[in-house]
Amino acid sequence: MAIARYPTTVLDCPDPAPLAEFYAALLDWKVEPGDDWIDVKSEQGQCLSFQKVDDYRAPEWPGQQVPQQMHLDVVVDDLDTAEAAVVELGATKHEHQPGTTFRVFLDPAGHPFCLCLS
Repeated sequence: MAIARYPTTVLDCPDPAPLAEFYAALLDWKVEPGDDWIDVKSEQGQCLSFQKVDDYRAPEWPGQQVPQQMHLDVVVDDLDTAEAAVVELGATKHEHQPGTTFRVFLDPAGHPFCLCLS
């Protein structure tokens, strides 16, 4: 018997609103606004949450001075098309690209995430 229906991933950030809007546009999910906490949910119930953290420091990847602690992998059909879309949304392509079947980006708050071929 399951205890919970699904996990929620929570990302610390300096300002939840723009980061929630970024991921809502990336995933085509709905923003559920709040003050210092905002949820972005799919129609099936998956959820990403964003919480305001004072004195937030972005992860330094691939270094570990400020570790990433977690990252998201987003599965896509075409890396070039997906790259253009996330950059237009405000992501930055990281200079360190360690593979060929995925690409590493930083979201607007500096969290690493990957676009991965399905």
